[in-house]
Amino acid sequence: MSTARNKARTRAFQILFEADHRGVTPVSVLADWVRRSRTPDEGTPQVSEYTMELVEGYSQYAARIDDLLATYAVGWTLDRMPIVDRNVLRLGAYELIWEDGVPDAVVLDEAVEIAKEFSTDESPAFVNGLLARLKDLKPTLRATRDERA
Repeated sequence: MSTARNKARTRAFQILFEADHRGVTPVSVLADWVRRSRTPDEGTPQVSEYTMELVEGYSQYAARIDDLLATYAVGWTLDRMPIVDRNVLRLGAYELIWEDGVPDAVVLDEAVEIAKEFSTDESPAFVNGLLARLKDLKPTLRATRDERA
């Protein structure tokens, strides 16, 4: 069963993925999606408030999030990560550290589900492992999250 939040996360992931793939900002892709969703018969899915919140939130902290992922992804640089995994992790890291209203277990489960749907067989374990590491470090990361952004 897919909830509105599941769909919002998937759309946010798709926007981050498209931005990364095209080499443009996620906010510009978000604006395109919102504009196209308001055009009749174009077939672009609606962009929910939560999707916008996730994309804009990630964008605000993108440099810090990429730094965290690069620091804690043992044996992987951001450039070497598959583009799907990189963007699932970006979204998950943002939601885990900056979205206070979402339980950690939900963030990890949702990220793993997106990885299962869009990436390789190895990706769910990789995504789960790295986000679980960030979850364990969350008290320290939250203490410095705003001052280092």
